[in-house]
Amino acid sequence: MLTKASHTTMPQEAKAHGHDHPKLEGNVFRPNHFAELVDAVDAAFDYRGDVTLELKDGRSVEGYIFNRERDIAVPILKLFPKNQPGELTIPYSEIAAITCSGEDTASGKSWEAWARKNAEQRKAEAARTAAEAAARGHL
Repeated sequence: MLTKASHTTMPQEAKAHGHDHPKLEGNVFRPNHFAELVDAVDAAFDYRGDVTLELKDGRSVEGYIFNRERDIAVPILKLFPKNQPGELTIPYSEIAAITCSGEDTASGKSWEAWARKNAEQRKAEAARTAAEAAARGHL
């Protein structure tokens, strides 16, 4: 049961951004039992790139996993399909394999690096604004 829903958003704070992650890009998970499937979906959820799901009926779905619900009667994941509007809801029971197929957009980037860059940009903006104010005689 693959269902398509209208576009919704999910707070991305749930993603584990800014933490060190093992290199997942290119990895293929072929779980042998439900516990391995849960672990594979969790890893794919934490992955910051597109994944390709191989479904048990032979279809493949590529997209970005933005949510998963594993503690419900029929565990599901939700993803934004690549090059398509909306979102898909896929029951765990339909997943045969998960490949981290897209580029990990945050690979090699850390919260600390982002914070440093942001602070530098703010400092440069403050200096530019002060120079402009001084040129107008306001400082």
